Amino acid sequence: MTWDRGRARIEQLLRDGELEAVTSSHVLAARLFDDADRHLQSAGMLREIDRAGAYQLAYDAARKACAALLAAQGLRSTTRGGHIAVQDAVREQFGGSGGVLAFDSLSRLRRKRAANEYPDLGTASTTTEDVDDAVRTANAIVGAARQVYETGRLDRFEMQR
Repeated sequence: MTWDRGRARIEQLLRDGELEAVTSSHVLAARLFDDADRHLQSAGMLREIDRAGAYQLAYDAARKACAALLAAQGLRSTTRGGHIAVQDAVREQFGGSGGVLAFDSLSRLRRKRAANEYPDLGTASTTTEDVDDAVRTANAIVGAARQVYETGRLDRFEMQR
């Protein structure tokens, strides 16, 4: 299977050094999905004890599920591209209009996670409601990523010549 949706953006991310081509790995994809599942479980357990930590774990669950899709395609973010490259690559290929809207929520989770990690005096503390929203959203993203993966809606990404 080949596709064109998001191809131009993926090629741009590769040219800009924000993504790199690697060996496609379903073993790595499975490990990342397993990590995502454990992170979601941990986030639920930490909900009352460590809200910022629980939020981080929920975000990481969503990000790792998205990274699993890229691993299966033979793509990986670089230190230059980081989390935003994962977000952009998945949203362009699978999210937005005509796609799975859950992927569009990763950006919101990432911004709140960054505010938690790099707060200033005006940054509000993470609430239990924030954590609940993050866990719900991450569950939707992980579920959507699994569905894309398991239904074979992706294939190894190959640059067009």
